[in-house]
Amino acid sequence: MAPLADAPPADPRWSSHGGPPTATVSRAPAWQRTPPRLPPGFRWIAVRPGAAPPAPRRRRPLGPTPRYAVIPRWGLADRVELARATAQAPVKTGPSAATVRTTLFLSVLVLAFAALVYVVRYVLLVINRNTLLNSVVAGAADWLGVLASVAAIIALITCAVVLIRWLIARRAAAFSHYALPEHRSVPALWAGCLVPFANLLWAPVYVIELATIENHYARLQRPIVLWWIAWIFSYVVSIFAIATSFDTDAQGIANNTVLMVFAYLFAAAAVATVARVFEGFERKPVQRPAHRWVVVTPDHPDRPAAPASAAPVELSGQEPAA
Repeated sequence: MAPLADAPPADPRWSSHGGPPTATVSRAPAWQRTPPRLPPGFRWIAVRPGAAPPAPRRRRPLGPTPRYAVIPRWGLADRVELARATAQAPVKTGPSAATVRTTLFLSVLVLAFAALVYVVRYVLLVINRNTLLNSVVAGAADWLGVLASVAAIIALITCAVVLIRWLIARRAAAFSHYALPEHRSVPALWAGCLVPFANLLWAPVYVIELATIENHYARLQRPIVLWWIAWIFSYVVSIFAIATSFDTDAQGIANNTVLMVFAYLFAAAAVATVARVFEGFERKPVQRPAHRWVVVTPDHPDRPAAPASAAPVELSGQEPAA
């Protein structure tokens, strides 16, 4: 501190001359211990032992205050308008909803007919235990079973191809609508839905991803799980039916016939449940969002006027915006 010119004189005990104090200094009584006064411009400073404390960190400058030419509209703009504003590649076109519905309906009919044919074959096998069947009836039953199996295989392949094409087109439309990149390539989607055993995992995953992107998973979770369970049971029963189809004894043929009936019934159930999943998606098109937020101004004609005696909803001392 800079010494002051008009400061009171310092205590002579702090003098640098080292001589005895002059007689003008009044001495305090012996019983009163008073600390000596410091020279002008000095003061006592308490310093803790050890190293000096670290210097406080200086906050980084926050920069200039952001300014906007217009009022920000975060959360107020519709996602549909945002997606339309972004330039995207042309979306892949898939089969129409009517085509998918027709294919699924015909597939269920063919599978149910194949199951009925094998039920008739089982009845004929039971009758054949005690009665010799006519050769024409036996031959017709055998060939009818073969034709029903071929028709069921064709129906399942056609149904799988149509559904995969619809899934690819729907995913492309959904990702393009929400301005998100598609992280699954088209060959990966085809392989994940067609490769045996692998499609048990990947096909439902692709459908769940689509439902999540469209914000429909909470509504479609139950149909997807039911389809998944029916498909797994259909897989297991079909594997047992194929494994026992090489039996040549009467009991083995009868057991295989029963397994074929259940295999076609479970396949029809799997197709019916996937049709329910498809209808769940078609109920909410990609272009129509599940929720639409509309900004209503205070003087909007559709907004009801607040009563004059309405009490404020804010607590006392609270900002209105809180």
